[in-house]
Amino acid sequence: MGISRRDCLLGFGALVAGGAVTSIVDGGTKLVHAATPATRFQQVNGEFGWTPHKLDPAECAEAAYQGYWYKGYACGYGVFYGIIGVLGEKFGAPYNQFPFAMLEANKGGISDWGTICGALYGAAAAYALFWGRDERTPMVNELYRWYETTNLPIYDPKDNAQGVKGAIPANISGSVLCHISVSKWCYENKIEATDKKRNERCGRLTADVVYKAVEIFNKKIELGKDFKTTFAVQDSVEYCGSCHQTKGQETNWAKGVMDCAPCHSGTEATGNMFKDHP
Repeated sequence: MGISRRDCLLGFGALVAGGAVTSIVDGGTKLVHAATPATRFQQVNGEFGWTPHKLDPAECAEAAYQGYWYKGYACGYGVFYGIIGVLGEKFGAPYNQFPFAMLEANKGGISDWGTICGALYGAAAAYALFWGRDERTPMVNELYRWYETTNLPIYDPKDNAQGVKGAIPANISGSVLCHISVSKWCYENKIEATDKKRNERCGRLTADVVYKAVEIFNKKIELGKDFKTTFAVQDSVEYCGSCHQTKGQETNWAKGVMDCAPCHSGTEATGNMFKDHP
């Protein structure tokens, strides 16, 4: 039976988690009961048990852009669908069995909290279906550092949901946080956060992220455990980390490797906590 993009966007398929699941049979539905109930933490096919297949970054970018608009500005949904959903379109189960709507929660930096850019989370979540933390981390580092340092958006869609034609302003966010990424773009271009151009910017950025994420995905398939990130650690992380991320230092308090400067600039905007920082 053919599987359309619309079927997958709607979350078509059954998520096998034990108990009763729904399947499609001759255009109708029926309940199928798992042979045995799942035990705690048991994963179908084992941990990180899905098989990766190479994908076309351009095709995935188009799907991600469509997914962003389909779920109403859902960058995390768009990127995740641009990888796992496209795999489902091409290969069926288990990829088409994922409840893609779950990733809609990442819009606006997770339910409009402006935390991690949902597009980046969507890619990291997709990677986690195939590789464990040690193998996945260099992939995430490569994508996130690319995002921090690249002039975005680049993608120019064929069919535009907002009627915004041609190139739109691009900038370097310097941060993986939605709040900083969006706010900096709006400030530099004097465009309100509610403007349709800003929505379009995030839609195109969704396509850009999945394009890069799929390039990394494909390279990981080629190189396996030999995959390494090509981006150097940020200067601020090297500098601040000499104290704040060094074992045995009295000030070893920091967690994370994102660029420190956007939040901890030592100005009044960051509060008195950092006013005496060297």
